[in-house]
Amino acid sequence: MQAKDLNILNQFNILYLEDDTELLRHTTDILEDFVNNIYPVKTSKEALDILLNKKVDVIISDILLEGENGIDFLKYIKEEKEINIPTILTTAHTDTKYLLEAIKLKVENYIIKPIKIKELLDTLYDVLLPVVQQKEIKKNENIIKTISHVTDSKQVEIIKLIINNLDNENIYEGSYTDIMSKVSISKPTLIKLFKELATKEILVKTQHKTYRFNEKALSSI
Repeated sequence: MQAKDLNILNQFNILYLEDDTELLRHTTDILEDFVNNIYPVKTSKEALDILLNKKVDVIISDILLEGENGIDFLKYIKEEKEINIPTILTTAHTDTKYLLEAIKLKVENYIIKPIKIKELLDTLYDVLLPVVQQKEIKKNENIIKTISHVTDSKQVEIIKLIINNLDNENIYEGSYTDIMSKVSISKPTLIKLFKELATKEILVKTQHKTYRFNEKALSSI
């Protein structure tokens, strides 16, 4: 069996809801080495605040919290707040009703406590791999659509470089000098390409050396 590349986890943000202080701290300390950001919280109120103010890719939530229920919280954010984020439930209980509720909510996975870190990492990988694959498909589609607007082979290389280095918010950070150090292209040609992409609103400058790649512009051209 091919080993799972856990490096894919480092581009994702995790919300971790657990009322056991020691377990929350211990698991958070480990996950910090694997993910981009982890937001550890003990209550659903804190969890909702994170969801409304931070970018979260996966929720890990205990079912039985102090004075509340993790499944009720998930129902609330899905039905009332229309927040649909992949979720992994953890619980020390194997009561069938919890599993049935989780299935109804289309929860991605269910882990029995005590949490085994390898199992948790493998589960995160299984949940996030399709997201990574979809991102790659989308990235390749964007490259194809964008290069259809240029003809010079050097410009094609620049477009690939830009799209392959976008962050999760479709932001590219880099100067003309940075690009020319990676691709053999003249500065006038590079400036012309950036102006052309800016005119078509494909690449929008937001601040010095920072650009936002606008996918919507590709479908409107």
